[in-house]
Amino acid sequence: MKKLYFKAGQEIIAEGTLSDCAYIVESGSVEVSRVDSNGKKQVLDQLHENEIFGELGLIDGLPRSATVTAMTDGTIRVLSQESFDSLAANNPEALIPILKVLAKRLRSTLILVKHLQNQRPVRASLT
Repeated sequence: MKKLYFKAGQEIIAEGTLSDCAYIVESGSVEVSRVDSNGKKQVLDQLHENEIFGELGLIDGLPRSATVTAMTDGTIRVLSQESFDSLAANNPEALIPILKVLAKRLRSTLILVKHLQNQRPVRASLT
């Protein structure tokens, strides 16, 4: 896997850009954020050594769902689409850590949705 170096404050991936790889934090830390409908930055998470980001693009090929910015100097490893496809074909067990990350993030999202639903009334359909 290719290794990339980053400096604190450097944008590594930008929300809305095309995705063709995932990244594994080798050293340092990064911040995951999105811009809300009011143009305000919302920090979603902070990732550290051995954590992965950008994995959704390997699976669905859609644009990036968040921006990732370096919080400190560090290094990341690039997991290309080709490497991911090779793992899926030849060693699918190696993908289990990625599936666990996806499951953890989905559970967190479901908890957030439930919390937001409890904050305000759900509107009934007008049909």
